[in-house]
Amino acid sequence: MSFVNNVISWFLKKRISQIDYFKTNPIEVQEDTLKALVSYARKTEWGKKHGYADIRSYQSYQERVPLQDYEDLKPAIDRLLMGEQNHLWPTEIQWFAKSSGTTGDRSKFIPISQEALSDCHYKAGKDVLSIYCNNNPGSKIFNGKGLIMGGSHKVSEFNNKAFFGDLSAVLLQNAPSYGQFFQTPDLALALLDDWEEKLDRVAHATYGQNVTSISGVPSWNLVLLKRILDITGRNNILEVWPNLELFIHGGVSFAPYRSQFEKIIPGPGMHYLETYNASEGFFGIQDLPDSGEMLLMLDYGIFYEFIPMDAYGQLERQAIPLAAVDTDTNYAMVISTNAGLWRYAIGDTIRFTNLSPYRIRISGRTKSFINAFGEEVIVDNTDSALEKASNVTGAIISEYTAAPIYLDDKQSAAHQYIIEFEKEPDDMERFTAILDEQMKALNSDYEAKRSGDLMLKRPKVTPVPRQTFFKWLKSKGRIGGQNKVPRLYNDRKYVDDILAFMNG
Repeated sequence: MSFVNNVISWFLKKRISQIDYFKTNPIEVQEDTLKALVSYARKTEWGKKHGYADIRSYQSYQERVPLQDYEDLKPAIDRLLMGEQNHLWPTEIQWFAKSSGTTGDRSKFIPISQEALSDCHYKAGKDVLSIYCNNNPGSKIFNGKGLIMGGSHKVSEFNNKAFFGDLSAVLLQNAPSYGQFFQTPDLALALLDDWEEKLDRVAHATYGQNVTSISGVPSWNLVLLKRILDITGRNNILEVWPNLELFIHGGVSFAPYRSQFEKIIPGPGMHYLETYNASEGFFGIQDLPDSGEMLLMLDYGIFYEFIPMDAYGQLERQAIPLAAVDTDTNYAMVISTNAGLWRYAIGDTIRFTNLSPYRIRISGRTKSFINAFGEEVIVDNTDSALEKASNVTGAIISEYTAAPIYLDDKQSAAHQYIIEFEKEPDDMERFTAILDEQMKALNSDYEAKRSGDLMLKRPKVTPVPRQTFFKWLKSKGRIGGQNKVPRLYNDRKYVDDILAFMNG
């Protein structure tokens, strides 16, 4: 296996020169990407409608194609789901990544073309390993296997030739067969629908193998690793997998989990590498060890634009190209892709940490949200669920805010709601149960994370006295119409401060 490890590492490192090229020629690479996308899609229905055949510059592209979000593209995506082709993209689209819904829909279905699979997602997967091996020339990662926790997939109800599932499941299902030699568990187990059963079976199937890397969302992997320790009776994961050297993570912030991983995987030889991958594409890879920033990947068939967040809500909001960004601004990211997403605002916000080369940090979402465990909860979800719970239990809510409770040795992961009631519910337990069930009905990602009580437990509702929010804001000198507590926040900054204020 050492020979195989050395050969694969050598092969992957050859990609570094290509990465260096777009690092030193970013604008030229992006201009070429836009030209290629527009030219390739000029005969699609979308391309004809927007005059792609006559587009010769970024300026004309910007003038002809409006900014889009999911609601704007949904009619076109619905047609793809019904089996129509050559609408947004010229090659056949059969696969869709299912993700958390928008205001009007429980789930989104993001089209994935063959070009997006090969030139973006799979290329990025190889680049992650290329960058890691380049930074760690003594790595023996290919002497063992990589553990990947996939999602689930099924045939779409819209068309028997259209398939959808979690992005990880789509990627596993379409991956080259030789990849299975270096991965665990086997495909059937990785794509098992029942998360409770899957976690237990994956733990039993993998603890005796030589696992050298793990990949995925931190929260689910932490649950899996703890299950493996329970089964084996070992004190830490290195007693189970002594050659484990890399955790490739993404999807949510790693900061709340780092100390738990370092406790469960002790030792200086363990590395952590952040990635920025989404249903819509793969955007960033941490190329500097322990930097907390990611290299923006510019040759995956994705053209980038950015909207300054202070202008995001304006009626005539304008996007700018990569050449015009700076390091002092929070931007909403806009993408045009080789799967037919055109000038699509994905809902994420980023900040540039460096412009030569272009490196970024994920700064949040364009809307108030909680995504500590991959649940992607938005305000519309919680507003609707709280309204239902209030109507059934006779409650009246004056103010609320919510934040995650992070999983650790003392408590389970959950969402905590700080609620100021004008009128308290007739039964707080019933109120909480209805809130939880409505959240499951409104948000498929939340429902998945609540499955079997494995990751998220039932919400914790903490009532506070009347005027708590007003008094807290007053104590901060923030009285006035423009000062408010976010309904949702992705860390405990506001929740903990309000609770401390109450107890002070």
